[in-house]
Amino acid sequence: MTAPDTLRPSRLPGAPIRVSFEFFPPKSAEAEAALWRSIERLAPLDPDFVSVTYGAGGSTRERTHNTVARLVRETRLKPAAHLTCVGATRREIDDVVRGYRDAGVRHVVALRGDPAGGPGTAYEAHPGGYDSSADLVRGIRALGDFEVSVSAYPEKHPESSSFDADIDGLAAKVDAGATRAITQFFFDNSLYARYVERVRARGIDIPIIPGIAVIQNFKQTANFARKTGASVPDWLADRFAGLESDPATHQLVAAGVAAEQVLDLVDQGVRDFHFYTMNRAELVYAICRLLGLKPEGERAAAA
Repeated sequence: MTAPDTLRPSRLPGAPIRVSFEFFPPKSAEAEAALWRSIERLAPLDPDFVSVTYGAGGSTRERTHNTVARLVRETRLKPAAHLTCVGATRREIDDVVRGYRDAGVRHVVALRGDPAGGPGTAYEAHPGGYDSSADLVRGIRALGDFEVSVSAYPEKHPESSSFDADIDGLAAKVDAGATRAITQFFFDNSLYARYVERVRARGIDIPIIPGIAVIQNFKQTANFARKTGASVPDWLADRFAGLESDPATHQLVAAGVAAEQVLDLVDQGVRDFHFYTMNRAELVYAICRLLGLKPEGERAAAA
């Protein structure tokens, strides 16, 4: 039996595929063990980097730093630490950046952060803090030779008045020294393609890496999408309808959806992908295998 067209290696010509993974810091000893099992599962795929998120208002600051520092000490992975403007003065944030620098971290994901009052409230800069993500990028670059990734929104940031205003914000971050943008997740690849066209037309030439959500729980993903302004197509909801109590089938459908999305993006020339793992490795690992990625030992044996 021949492989379906969607899975043939001939769909993966040209430059090599590169991936990166996002994790969040654990809240308990059990969660920490699960996180490191996921990291150990995905590490052999040789990701370009792995990022560790930063809770609202800096609520996970210490746990984020501890996770990133352990990645530096115990693995060969290149960690990227998330950092936001919310809930801290410039001096406090600069101290965090210096702490990362001293720990050997050379990549920061710089984000404005959610409003302190929660969804639906207006963002206000912390007194004495950084005013915006562009301001934060500038501050980080002043403290060391950091690679700085920033966010991008194929369906525009929910607080932006227009796509032009949204891309103005991205341009400001690039002018401040951002070296890469990672998108909010999306499920319609045409949204990403149109967004990249708009960005390139503006003269922005940094990499725009698609953020890929592998749907571990459809209800949770759909709720989060609504909060962040990402659309959930009807066809996607239909695929998961009735699977709330059928986790095995849910997993298979989720793998199929993500595989379709990333392979279609490969056909469009995309070679870099950032996966939101939710600290769970199996589905992400399977999708990476479909992209042709293998652990180093398997690559050597096939050579």
